[in-house]
Amino acid sequence: MTDHWTVTVDKRVCVRTGLCAAAAPDTFQLDENGQGHARSETLPASEEVLEVAESCPIEAIGITDATSGERVFPPPDA
Repeated sequence: MTDHWTVTVDKRVCVRTGLCAAAAPDTFQLDENGQGHARSETLPASEEVLEVAESCPIEAIGITDATSGERVFPPPDA
């Protein structure tokens, strides 16, 4: 696994709680519709990013390894 992740927010399921931007404002922000998104498509792998994804009430945040494309969250077996 590399030290960078590709982070996406599924706009079709995001319910605009704003928890991601509130928990990690340096990493996530809200768009004009109030939906969250990562400030950059590729982010340094960190416990903070993983915790934000895990705290999303509907698992709208997906994380993959930026190099291999392997899914980090939600877990492949979920």
